[in-house]
Amino acid sequence: MPLLQFDTTLSLSADEKTALAEYVTDCYTEEMATTAGHVAVTIRERDPADLHLGRAVDGPLVFLDAEIRRGRPFERKRAFALETIEYLGETFAIPEQNMKVVFTEHPGEHMMGVDRVGGEWDGD
Repeated sequence: MPLLQFDTTLSLSADEKTALAEYVTDCYTEEMATTAGHVAVTIRERDPADLHLGRAVDGPLVFLDAEIRRGRPFERKRAFALETIEYLGETFAIPEQNMKVVFTEHPGEHMMGVDRVGGEWDGD
């Protein structure tokens, strides 16, 4: 039951936001070996003064806070992060130095919807 939260200085159209949400959902389900029905995505546009990154160069910034269920191996998280960074860079011309992905892991029971409570991850 992940919550993938993007903060960005980009100004995106509704179609671009939808395409980003669909791409990252597909990427997450593939890399993390799960289904799409419970993946939540937020995209928040920020004023350039709202986001700062010490290594940034000229260009837009994008930060992804990936709130996920604990237990995924490092390799799966790294693959998802790199795939997302590559997509953002190619699609929106964002310099690699201007992107950051942070994972916050939660016990399964801390992630819930009206119809279910998450369990522990039992994959590889």
